[in-house]
Amino acid sequence: MKFFVDTADVGEIRELNDLGLIDGVTTNPSLIMKSGRDIREVTKEICDIVDGPVSAEVAATEYDAMMKEAAVLAKIADNICIKLPLTLDGLKACRALTSDGHMTNVTLCFSANQALLAAKAGASFISPFIGRLDDMAIDGMDLIREIRQIYDNYGFDTEILAASIRTVNHVREAALIGADVATIPASTIKSLVKHPLTDKGLEAFLADWKKTGQTIA
Repeated sequence: MKFFVDTADVGEIRELNDLGLIDGVTTNPSLIMKSGRDIREVTKEICDIVDGPVSAEVAATEYDAMMKEAAVLAKIADNICIKLPLTLDGLKACRALTSDGHMTNVTLCFSANQALLAAKAGASFISPFIGRLDDMAIDGMDLIREIRQIYDNYGFDTEILAASIRTVNHVREAALIGADVATIPASTIKSLVKHPLTDKGLEAFLADWKKTGQTIA
């Protein structure tokens, strides 16, 4: 499974990239707002840090306007992935952009039927939102399972990018189901390493090592 970090915070991205833990980045208008920076400027800096796909989202809702914005975003860097809403205009733009050789990420997916349409439109990635479904007492992982089954049935190349991930359990379950990618907040990625038995074991090892009086370097 590939890990994308879901942030526009350059410091978080640089730290995780230096650790070798991320394969790409996803941003959206809300994350750009949170960064407090110009979308072109911050997106360019992110693209310079990571080699993998960097999703940059259009703000337009009509096809012609989407295409104009996509043209601007695509010029930022070669690893830009144009993020589009799951609407009819978004799907039309997805088909056009994919045909022109651009990576596309169709976002705000909440049903298997929507994911099927995105795959037929040639999306590079489909972003089903797990956490937001959970908020409505709907198991978001069921959606990942359904999309995985449909894509496997028909051999679609579109990658399942599990989004709106809130917990480390979301990451584990998405990986078990077979999501191709998970886009995860930086804090959640860091939490994946944590386990109380790891901490306890390390504490014991260090205590015993101190008793030996030895040094390695």
